[in-house]
Amino acid sequence: MTALDLSGAKWRTSTRSVGNGNCVEVANVDGRVAVRDTKDRHGPVLVFATSAWNAFVGSLTEPRAH
Repeated sequence: MTALDLSGAKWRTSTRSVGNGNCVEVANVDGRVAVRDTKDRHGPVLVFATSAWNAFVGSLTEPRAH
């Protein structure tokens, strides 16, 4: 497997992120989605096929108020 070049990645966080560093960042790179920990920007990166990432995000729901 070839390493993914992340040097030009445009990382972003969720618009719902509260800016406390407890989130992840995502970037679209070469038709895939890269995910990293905001607190460890030079650490490991997970890479997903776009279809797998879209399925994951599509399965998320808003928390319900009790």
